[in-house]
Amino acid sequence: MFDHVTIRVSDVDASGPFYELALSTLGFDEQATDGTFFEWEDFSLSPAEDETKVTRNLHVAFVAQSREAVDEWWQTMTGAGHRDDGEPGPRPQYSEDYYGGFVLDPDGNSVEAVHGGWPRGGENRIDHLWIRVSDLDAQRRFWETVAPVVGLRVGWERPQRFHVAGSERQFALVREDPTTENVHLAFPAPDNAIVEEFHRVAVAACYRDNGGPGERDYHPGYYGAFVLDPDGNNVEAVCHNR
Repeated sequence: MFDHVTIRVSDVDASGPFYELALSTLGFDEQATDGTFFEWEDFSLSPAEDETKVTRNLHVAFVAQSREAVDEWWQTMTGAGHRDDGEPGPRPQYSEDYYGGFVLDPDGNSVEAVHGGWPRGGENRIDHLWIRVSDLDAQRRFWETVAPVVGLRVGWERPQRFHVAGSERQFALVREDPTTENVHLAFPAPDNAIVEEFHRVAVAACYRDNGGPGERDYHPGYYGAFVLDPDGNNVEAVCHNR
C-alpha cells in the first residue's frame, strides 16, 4: 500500500535507536541509514528542520507474526525504558482477532506491534496508521479525490472515522484532538503518468501543491509529485522507474 511513510523527529539520536529496537525486535532489519536517515522498507525517519516540523500525534502499528511476538516486543520496549501506552492484549473493539501492545516514541507518537487474523504478505513493515484530523468531511473529500488515482479506496466508515485501503493494508482518518502533524505518506505509482494525474486532480480540486511532478535526486529515475492534505500533511505519488 505505502511506498513509504516518513516521520520527522526532534532528536535523531533518541528516535533512531528507539525504532531500531522496535523494528529489530519484530525481525525487521534496517535497510539503510547514514546516521541521520533511517529506513526499513516502507517506514523511515529523518531529523526535523525545527520543532514546528516534528511529526506528532501519529499512531503507527507494525506487523507482528504472533501474539507471543507482541508480548516480547512490548516487554523489550518497556524494559528498555520506553513509555508504556497500553499493555499487550486483545482489542475486540477493532476486530475479533486483534492483539496489540503499545508504547510511545521519544516525540510522543503511539507505536504498536499488532497481530491479527488478516493476511500480511510482502515486505511491508507497517500494518496500519491512525491519523488524527481536524475535519473529517474535508479529509474524506481529499482522499476521495486522490486515492483512486493510486489504486486505493475510501470506505469502512465508522462514527468519527473512515479508512483508506489497499489490497492488504489500510489507514484510518479519525476526528480526534490533538491532530496528527507533519507526517509524510508516499504511495506507489506504476508509471510517471499516474504521478502526473495524481498531482493534476489534487490541484484541480484546489488542494495545495507541495511540489509538481518531476525527478528528484533520491535516486536515478525517482519521479514524484506532492500535495498537502487539509491538515498540512505531505502526500506523495512516486514512481521509481526501476
